[in-house]
Amino acid sequence: MKDKKEKIASIVQPLLAWYGENKRDLPWRGTADPYQVWVSEIMLQQTRVAAVMPYYRRWMDELPTVEALAAVEESRLMKLWQGLGYYSRARNLQRAAQVIVNELDSCFPDTYEGLLRLPGVGDYTAGAIASIAFGQPVPAVDGNVLRVAARAANMDGDIMDPKVRRTFREVMESAMPPRHPGAFNQALMDLGATVCLPNGAPLCGQCPLVGLCEANRLGLQAVLPVRRKKTARRTEEMTVFLLLREGRIALRRRPDQGLLAGLWEFPHVPGKLGESAAAQALSAWGLTPMDWRRKLDAKHIFTHVEWHMTGYLLTAGGADGGFTWADRAELEELAVPSAFAKYLEEARLALEGRRGT
Repeated sequence: MKDKKEKIASIVQPLLAWYGENKRDLPWRGTADPYQVWVSEIMLQQTRVAAVMPYYRRWMDELPTVEALAAVEESRLMKLWQGLGYYSRARNLQRAAQVIVNELDSCFPDTYEGLLRLPGVGDYTAGAIASIAFGQPVPAVDGNVLRVAARAANMDGDIMDPKVRRTFREVMESAMPPRHPGAFNQALMDLGATVCLPNGAPLCGQCPLVGLCEANRLGLQAVLPVRRKKTARRTEEMTVFLLLREGRIALRRRPDQGLLAGLWEFPHVPGKLGESAAAQALSAWGLTPMDWRRKLDAKHIFTHVEWHMTGYLLTAGGADGGFTWADRAELEELAVPSAFAKYLEEARLALEGRRGT
């Protein structure tokens, strides 16, 4: 363990020097506002930087303070988050904001331990906020940091193992520079995102640590970090209905628990149905197909499941099916998850009269 700590300690200064010249220009950089740091870090979980930037800007324009986040209507919150996925992140952001406002007098916790007590804040996020916003010398260990540390110090434990992750955190904590902890954590993130890459060969020729890196010395870049194989995703087939009547389209709200909880979706049923079977499914809702306009296939990949969707755009008569029937303006106010992105665009075109047979 001692040699691992010494190796990581040796990368601090060259990495900080590299970061000073090469850090990415991101809208949440250059601030010590814990609210801005927190929102950016939650958005960046499981999401690429390029995808996050427009969301972050819109969010800060509309919800610039923790008080604004605590008070916003859930429907608007979900709309601001629409397309980012993992919607529990947004709900946890609001729950934590309400704790800060109502229980902590709008004072953000300024310690790693205090931050961990907020809903939705785990080890990495607490470390990022504590180091960047409050100058606390604590690590923020995410996938980028695990990869850089594993390669730099030849740490060959399975990074999916919680015990191994705790060891990584201990090693990184021992090396934290007391004067620049936030910069060091962000330097590790940037190096992992732009040079010490996760897929394909790392750009060792551009790395400021090339002369210090054990993986480079031993030719282990393709081996490290060690990560056990993920279990295969299951596949679910479904048939999605874009049901039109009198300039409106049918929507329903998902349950408050489970995948995509509380968001709006187009009605669907399990299985891949042809028109005859699809008509029978509609009849169970008291609906009658009037004009089959278009068939659309789509796929969406979640972490543990793939949705393979067969979709039908059609006009329907009969009962209302128990659905919410939204016009074009109302559709834009509802949070429809990106799993239905292809169908959402088709619905917009249909309601604008630009999608015929």
